Amino acid sequence: MPPHPPEDGIPLNTTAVAIDKDKNSQHAVRWAIDHLVINNPLIILIHVRHKAYQNHQDAGDSENGETDAQQLFVPYRGYCARKGVQLKEVVLDEPDIPKALVDYVHKNCVNNFVVGASTRSALARKFKGPDVPTSVIKIAPEFCSVYVISKGKIISARAALRPVANTAMPPKQPSPLGVQPIALPESSSEQENGAKGQPAKEGWKCAGSDRMLNERNGGKPAKALTRERPKTSPSNISIENVEVSNRGPRSSFSRDSISDDNLLNAQMPFGSLDVNAQNLDFSTTSNLSTDSASSQSTRELEAEMKRLKLELKQTMDMYSSACKEAISAKNKARELSQWKQDEARKFEEVRLAEEAALAMAEMEKAKCKAAIEAAEAAQKLAEREAQRRKQAEIKAKREAEEKKRALCALAQNDVRYRKYTIEEIEESTERFSEKLKVGEGGYGPVYVGKLDHTDVAIKVLRPGAAQGRKQFQQEVEVLCSIRHPNMVLLLGACPEYGCLVYEYMQNGSLEDRLFRRGNTPPLSWRRRFKISAEIATALLFLHQAKPDPLVHRDLKPANILLDRNFVSKISDVGLARLVPPSVVDQVTQYHLTSAAGTFCYIDPEYQQTGKLTTKSDIYSFGIMLLQIITAKPPMGLAHHVQRAIEKERFDEMLDPTIPDCPLEEAISFAKLALNCAELRKRDRPDLGTVIVPELNRLRDLGRSSDKRESRSLLLRSSASSSNSRPQSSNEDSTV
Repeated sequence: MPPHPPEDGIPLNTTAVAIDKDKNSQHAVRWAIDHLVINNPLIILIHVRHKAYQNHQDAGDSENGETDAQQLFVPYRGYCARKGVQLKEVVLDEPDIPKALVDYVHKNCVNNFVVGASTRSALARKFKGPDVPTSVIKIAPEFCSVYVISKGKIISARAALRPVANTAMPPKQPSPLGVQPIALPESSSEQENGAKGQPAKEGWKCAGSDRMLNERNGGKPAKALTRERPKTSPSNISIENVEVSNRGPRSSFSRDSISDDNLLNAQMPFGSLDVNAQNLDFSTTSNLSTDSASSQSTRELEAEMKRLKLELKQTMDMYSSACKEAISAKNKARELSQWKQDEARKFEEVRLAEEAALAMAEMEKAKCKAAIEAAEAAQKLAEREAQRRKQAEIKAKREAEEKKRALCALAQNDVRYRKYTIEEIEESTERFSEKLKVGEGGYGPVYVGKLDHTDVAIKVLRPGAAQGRKQFQQEVEVLCSIRHPNMVLLLGACPEYGCLVYEYMQNGSLEDRLFRRGNTPPLSWRRRFKISAEIATALLFLHQAKPDPLVHRDLKPANILLDRNFVSKISDVGLARLVPPSVVDQVTQYHLTSAAGTFCYIDPEYQQTGKLTTKSDIYSFGIMLLQIITAKPPMGLAHHVQRAIEKERFDEMLDPTIPDCPLEEAISFAKLALNCAELRKRDRPDLGTVIVPELNRLRDLGRSSDKRESRSLLLRSSASSSNSRPQSSNEDSTV
C-alpha cells in the first residue's frame, strides 16, 4: 500500500530525528543537520512519551510531563536557528515507541530517519519494551533510509529500497475536523480506481466550504452546488485558478494554508482542493443522474481534474526546484562571504606581519648603521694610534742612535772624567782582593781603594752582562752631565773594562745604618729628618734637569750613601731615564716596553702600564721615608703604618732605638710618606711645592732642637767640675 501524503505541509525528501533526554539524541540531531539537511533545510524532531511510564505517574505529574516534553526541544531550537534550519516539533503519546515512530514516518513520507543508539533503551528495558533502533530498522518502510548514530558516528544504517510514490490513496476514515465524504458516481469511482487497482473511495470536502462556494457562485447554496452538475465546461477550469501557498522558505504546504493537521492525511480525489486561503474548490455532485449524459460529463470532469492535478504537480515541482536553487545560491553566497572574511583576515594578518617585518628591518638597518659607524670610528682610532706609535718608535730609534753615537764619542774621547787604565784599577784594589770588597751591586761588586792618594770606591762591571754595559754607559753620561752636593761624585772610569771610580762614602749606605749592620750606632731622629730633606732636594734637582728631566727609577735606602759627616748622596743612577719635558706636567707619559726598579719600591701604576713619569720616583721616595722613620722592611709597610695611625698606636711602629722622637712630628712625617706612597699617581703630592717644604720644616725643627739641647749641655757642663767632660745624649747629635 502506498504511503499517505505528508501532514502539516511537510514536503518530500524530509528528515526526522527521534530524540530523548540522552546525549546520543544531540549527536543524532547534529549529524543529521551536517549530513542530511542540505537541499531542504527542515528537520522534524519526534519525541514519544511512553504511556506505560505515564501510568506510573499521578494526575499532578501529567502537567509536568507536558512541560518536560516542551523543555526537551529548547536546546535544539537555538541550535537549528544558528544553523539556519527550520524546526518542526512532534510529541507522540504511544505505548509502543518503535511503532509510533514508524507510523509517523509512513504517514508523512519521511525519506530519512535518524535515531540515537540509546534512545529509549533504558526505558524500554524498564517496561520490557523492544529496542528502538533495532525495531525501527526492521519495520521502517522501504522508501525511508534509517541511520543509527552513537557519539556522532554511524553504527548501523539501512538504505531506502525505493523512492516515495507521488500518488497516494485517500484514507478510509473521515477527517475529524469537519471534512465530510462525498458520494461519487459508481462509474467515475470505478474508472478512477481502475487504473490504480484500488476500490472506489469516498471524496472529501471541507465542512466550512459551503459558505465560500455560495459566495463564489453567485449566492447559490453550497449544497445545491455540490448536488447539481456544474454548468461550466471542464475546459473552463485552468491551473491559473489554483493558487499555491508559499509561506515558508520551502516548496511545501504550510500550517496556515490548511486549517487542520489531518486535512492532507488523505488524497482528495475529485472533491474540493483547498490549496490556500482562497479556497478554490473543485466539487463533484453526489446525486448525479445515472443517464449517459451525466456519465459523459463526469468523465470529462475527471479528465479535467487529472489535467489540473498534473499541472499543479508540475508547478509544485518547478517551485521546489526554484527553492532548491535559491537555497543553493544562498549557501554559495554564505560560503563566498565566509571565504571573503577569511581572505580579509588573512590579508590583514599578512599586512600586519609585513609591517612588523618592515619595522624589524628598519631596526636592524639602524643597528647595522650604528655598528658600521662604530667600526669606522674604531678603525680611525686604531689608525691614529698606530700612526702615533709608529712616530714614537721612529723618534725613540732616532734618539737611541743619537745616544749611541754620543756614547761612542764619549768612550773614544771624553774629557768630562778622568780615564784610568786597568792596571791602575788592579793596583788600587790589589787585583780585586776580597778583603777590599765593600759591597755587591746589581751588575757587579764594589771595592775600596786609593787612586791619586784619595780613597775611592770602584764599581766593577761583571763580565758578560750586556745590561750592565748599558747601565754603565747611562751612569757615566748622567754623572758627567750633572753636579749636586747630594749626588755621588764620579771621579773617573775605565771604559774598556767597565769600571767606575766614585768618591768613597765612609758611612756606607742608608740601609746599612737603618738596620745597624756591623753594630753601628743608630741614627738620631734629627739626622733622619735631615737625610730625608737632602734626598728630596737631590731628587727635585734630577726632575728639574735641563734640557730633559731625569727619573731615577730605583730609589731605595741601599742607593743612598752617607759620607763621614752623614751627608746623604744619591747613587746608582744607571737606571735613570731622560723623559720629555711634558712628563713633568703629568699630562704626557713616557711609555717604556718594560718596567725597571726594585720590588716593593717600584711604582705599581708604572709597573702595570709601563708609563713613566716623575711621580714614579715619588712612590719609591714615600716607601723609603717610612723605612727611615720605622727602620722596618718595605713589604706591606704602608698598610701597617696606616693601620697604626688609624688606631692611634703609631708609637709602636717607630724605631725603638730613638725613644726621644717627638710623636707629633713623627706622625706628620709618616702621613707625608703615606701620601707619597698612594697607588694612583694623581693622588701623590708634588715634590717641589709640598714634599720639600714639609721636610725642610722638619729638618729645621731638628736643628733648633739640637741647638737648644747643646746650649743646655753647655750650661750643665759649666756648673760641673772642670775635669768633667760634657756628655752628649747621642754621639751622633752633631748635624
